[in-house]
Amino acid sequence: MLLQLLIVLIAIIIGARLGGIGLGVMGGIGLAILTFVFGLQPTSPPIDVMLMIAAVISAASCMQATGGLDYMVDLAEKLLRKNPSKVTWISPMVTYLFTFVAGTGHVAYSVLPVIAEVATETKVRPERPLGVSVIASQQAITASPISAATVALLALLAPFDVTLLDILKISIPSTLIGCMAAAFCSLKVGKELENDPEYQRRLREGLLNSHDKSNNKKNYNKRNAIISIVIFLSATVFVVLFGSIQSLRPTFEANGEITQLNMPYIIEILMLSAAALILVVTRTNGLEATKGSVFGAGMQAVIAIFGIAWMGDTFIQGNLTQITASIQEIIMQYPWIFGFALFFMSILLYSQAATVRALVPLGIALAVSPYTLIALFPAVNGYFFIPNYPTVVAAINFDRTGSTHIGKYILNHSFMMPGLVATTVAIIVGLGLVQLFF
Repeated sequence: MLLQLLIVLIAIIIGARLGGIGLGVMGGIGLAILTFVFGLQPTSPPIDVMLMIAAVISAASCMQATGGLDYMVDLAEKLLRKNPSKVTWISPMVTYLFTFVAGTGHVAYSVLPVIAEVATETKVRPERPLGVSVIASQQAITASPISAATVALLALLAPFDVTLLDILKISIPSTLIGCMAAAFCSLKVGKELENDPEYQRRLREGLLNSHDKSNNKKNYNKRNAIISIVIFLSATVFVVLFGSIQSLRPTFEANGEITQLNMPYIIEILMLSAAALILVVTRTNGLEATKGSVFGAGMQAVIAIFGIAWMGDTFIQGNLTQITASIQEIIMQYPWIFGFALFFMSILLYSQAATVRALVPLGIALAVSPYTLIALFPAVNGYFFIPNYPTVVAAINFDRTGSTHIGKYILNHSFMMPGLVATTVAIIVGLGLVQLFF
């Protein structure tokens, strides 16, 4: 079993270094070794989760293609420039909202340059709002009703009569409170900008004077942008309604048995329909939807789940007896310890959805309460720990003052403190809410 675990970890580490779809395809290599060398029987690939993610990404990509995300960025910029002194409080809420609506943290790319410039112009150390904003864009993944991670968790917990509303009423308030706690802790991070040696050096050398404030804004049809946002949000609302109120779901009778349409099918139908409506009503070319950042990031998530989650499932199911025998007693006594496993696996996988799909089945097998798993859900946001995730790198590059940085010892970077605070507070609040509601 330990040798098989080593193969799994090597596949994950190499895949993470390859980037892009590398994580998913390396999962295929690991699965091949587990199957043909060790003789483990492959489990079923996570088809429902992959198709749900593909449907959501299709709709979000169509919204991006019509200028919906660009319009949201313009609104965010106006809000930030009207309240520049509160940028450390407002910016994480903006990135949180963007991710909550779109279901992917990669939409933060559009607003990070705005946050950096507003902070610089008002002499607020950009590290403060940028660090917590990146973390907020990650935390919101575990609160968004249409994110790949939430969809994966719902699919795994649905057999225990857990609804989407059960997940959201824990994950939304807990992650919001966690982000606000991180924002509060970020208010005094580092020296004031005017006293920062790196900023002073760049100012002396004229490195901050030749910036184009246009930010390369795209032209888009405002009417079509608004229409796409309305359609997308309407589909999201229907997903929440169907996921929360089971009586709304269609029922069918076959061979004397009555079955109810399950949530994976509902999400897929609603999101594919939303994508189609956006393209038809706004007369947008479907090829444009495949060229945006949302589509690329989403498809990478699908491939990652395909390879890594399938490999992880196969390893866990093939060694389930040994795994449960070794750690079941301590997990049953201290179920919150399972959160550490989620956190450290997310560092390796760089994907909340893949982490959920790979480890939550183990948590279920270890008899961890479904509601405790919901409270521990924010623990899958650990990929800020090693500062090489795309949004982390982007934030560092957007900060022209140099205040947002990777430290001398790698792990003492600008995102560590807000990330640990947000995740820890979210889990503590979540565990409290579980006691309150369930």
